[in-house]
Amino acid sequence: MKKALALVMVMVLALGTAVAETPKTEIVVFAAASLTESLTEIKALYEAANPDVELVFNFDSSGTLKTQIQEGAACDVFISAAPKQMNQLDISKDEGKNPDRLDFVLEGSRIDLLENKVALVAPEGNPKGIDSFDALAALLKDGEVLMAMGNSDVPVGQYTQKILAYYELNEEELAAAGKITYGSNVKEVTTQVSQASVDYGVVYGTDAFSAGLEVIDTATDEMCGQVIYPAAVMKNSAVPEAAQAFLDYLRGEEAMKVFEGIGFAGIKAE
Repeated sequence: MKKALALVMVMVLALGTAVAETPKTEIVVFAAASLTESLTEIKALYEAANPDVELVFNFDSSGTLKTQIQEGAACDVFISAAPKQMNQLDISKDEGKNPDRLDFVLEGSRIDLLENKVALVAPEGNPKGIDSFDALAALLKDGEVLMAMGNSDVPVGQYTQKILAYYELNEEELAAAGKITYGSNVKEVTTQVSQASVDYGVVYGTDAFSAGLEVIDTATDEMCGQVIYPAAVMKNSAVPEAAQAFLDYLRGEEAMKVFEGIGFAGIKAE
């Protein structure tokens, strides 16, 4: 009897060890830097409901992430801050949008997930005292001001370039005159404003919220177009079903509550 009981105990312990050692399904998510706060909160929610899953995030500018994917980095889900970078990986797009004919997006998985806004922000106290993009444009033309923006590889920088073009401002001339400084992603731009190393910055509304910065003005669609965040499972995903399940979750009520809590707007499925 004692031997039988001992054997049962050994089997239970062995089973428990086997369960404990069962590896989790790892889902690697490449996401635009502006999603850092919201996805970090979502990670805790998703892993609590799915204890067999571990989410691993790589946050950076969408252009940098696109290049990493193109060069073979392991990625299961890509969320870009603009359609441009996703289009460059999507073989279903024409040569104008995907000139290198890259084929990394899993067919049928791509969605438009979120919409953001481009915002004008200032350090605490708004030392230059402007109240709109119109006023900023006038100050850039005529006054002494230093504005931070994303570089041309960063979606927020590309949106800012459209705003400058809308006001018929020459970016190269402004940069040469010392009126523009750059960040390699939106977080760097936000930091420059928070630290008051610049007079103004152009970031996403969600980043302004996360950094506790007051939004002075919001760009209209006419000024820079809609700010759409597409998302898709990658063809080289080692766990496409798990990746798709996470992407489906991001469209659900629980995740959208997090996104909307910092200023994103969800995009309904067609």
